[in-house]
Parts: sequence; structure tokens; C-alpha cells
Amino acid sequence: MMSTGSAREDAKRSDSEMARRYPIALALYAVLALLCWFTLEGRILLMGRPVELRLVPLVIIGGLALRTMVAMHAERIRRSGEEGGR
Repeated sequence: MMSTGSAREDAKRSDSEMARRYPIALALYAVLALLCWFTLEGRILLMGRPVELRLVPLVIIGGLALRTMVAMHAERIRRSGEEGGR
């Protein structure tokens, strides 16, 4: 069984690790987006309309990047709520 002090230290460590990984994750999303932009070409039919092939993975990567940003923002809000509640 862990004590509350040890649990708080683990939470702080994971927060700092998440904060350290966040810019790396966003940079990797940007690299993937650039690779998609410069390596994919052509058109596909999507719901009966021609769409640039490179836009499909860009939308997916953009959604993942947005999800990462929202998760980091939620973690910061959670952390500030815990600090304010002490």
C-alpha cells in the first residue's frame, strides 16, 4: 500500500514527464503532417466527391494533435485544482 506522500510524488513525476513529452509529441505530429503533405498526391472519391489524398491523413493527424492538446490542458486544470484544494 502506498502512502499519500509517495502517491503525490509519483503524480508530480508523471506530470513533469507529461510536460516534457508534450512538445515532442506535437513536433512529431508536425513531422508526420509534413511527410504526408510532400509524399502523398492524387485524388480519391470521398462520399462521391473528389478529395486530395493528402488531406485525409492530415485530418486524422490534426485530430490526434487536438486530442493531445486537450488532454494536456485538462491535466493542467486538474493539477491547478489539486494545488488550490490543499
